[in-house]
Amino acid sequence: MMKHKSVRALAALFVPLALGAAVLGTTGADASPAAATPPPGCTGPASQTWLNVVVDGVRNSNGLVAVTLYADDASKFLVKRGSLYVGRVDAQSGTTRACIFVPRTGVYALALYHDENANRSFDRTGIGFPAEGFGFSNNPATLAGLPTFKSVRLNVPKSGLTTRVHMKYP
Repeated sequence: MMKHKSVRALAALFVPLALGAAVLGTTGADASPAAATPPPGCTGPASQTWLNVVVDGVRNSNGLVAVTLYADDASKFLVKRGSLYVGRVDAQSGTTRACIFVPRTGVYALALYHDENANRSFDRTGIGFPAEGFGFSNNPATLAGLPTFKSVRLNVPKSGLTTRVHMKYP
């Protein structure tokens, strides 16, 4: 069971998402060759570097999948206005694919959620627990609370790589 502090931190994670910030869980970047041009529909401020995000375990095609991008700064991870931006794509049952621009090569973190009702907000239960699916880069365990920043750091050494995130539902 999550501790009270963890519930508040989880709630804080999704405040930036609701304001236009980010998404969850990956297994790391696959070593696929970089593409010369980004795929159609890549979200975020355009740059020469993008990351393909494959989100599995999406329970239905309702709403959107929001992907929040964080810089390599633990003090800004999951805090209000701490993200670089939030990209959103239509949810697809089973597997949802997204492309997100990153400012440049480097280390980032992703936090995702399945916004099933498309209200652009991470919904919670009356006691603060998640009411919608979520995930993080590197797919860290979240049973005891929020993952550490170290566990979600994702190296993006070149453009066009793919990372996988497994969606978890309450």
